Amino acid sequence: MSIKTILVSQPKPEGEKSPYYDLADKYKLKIDFRPFIHVEGVSVQEFRQQKVNIPEYTAIILTSKTAVDHFFRIAEEIRFEVPDTMKYFCISEAVALYLQKYVTYRKRKIFFGKQTIEDLIDPLKKHKGEKFLLPCTDILRDKIPETLEAAKIPFTKAMLYRTVASDLSDLEDVYYDMLVFFSPGGIESLFKNFPDFKQNTTVIAAFGPTTANAVIKNNLRLDIHAPQPNAPSMTAAIENFIKERNKKK
Repeated sequence: MSIKTILVSQPKPEGEKSPYYDLADKYKLKIDFRPFIHVEGVSVQEFRQQKVNIPEYTAIILTSKTAVDHFFRIAEEIRFEVPDTMKYFCISEAVALYLQKYVTYRKRKIFFGKQTIEDLIDPLKKHKGEKFLLPCTDILRDKIPETLEAAKIPFTKAMLYRTVASDLSDLEDVYYDMLVFFSPGGIESLFKNFPDFKQNTTVIAAFGPTTANAVIKNNLRLDIHAPQPNAPSMTAAIENFIKERNKKK
């Protein structure tokens, strides 16, 4: 069966250029975008139940732009004015630059890694006297706290936002030849919205090992898995699959 329609469980790309649009043009595909999950901030009441007192902390470890948004949101809601002396340790330069939305960018107080928590360990160790706060989601990857603990970096987690399933009820009678997932939360959302979902001939693509494991754990068939040496991106993996399928026609 040829692939004609694809649903990507992410927001539609911004702008007119995207590898997905190139793929759609090249193979005459209909590609739709729909986030299966979204982020909701915890309430002040829920935050207070965690017994985390933000004014006690002198440094913040930021692993995403979402963490930045929710740290400053909760600070505003509890009427805490973040001091100019606060230090920020960001997982990447993109997250560090995003801080400009909230603070005057001063390099001496903002440190960043290349893309992983491991990159931050050296700067964190140089500031061991600080009291570190880690704003996070309810599904924080174990690797982040484990890496900090292994490096003996003292820190406190503050769950400021959670990932929840989006309402997909309007898709109930819509069929796609391929579903593309980027997180275990997307798979959870699929079954929350459609408890009786049967894969049948639907092709399922997953990006990353944790997403692939979630596909298999839910007794689904994993047809496409990226990244791979011959397919570093999701679009490359999809294209390889379509080429292979077209050969068999």
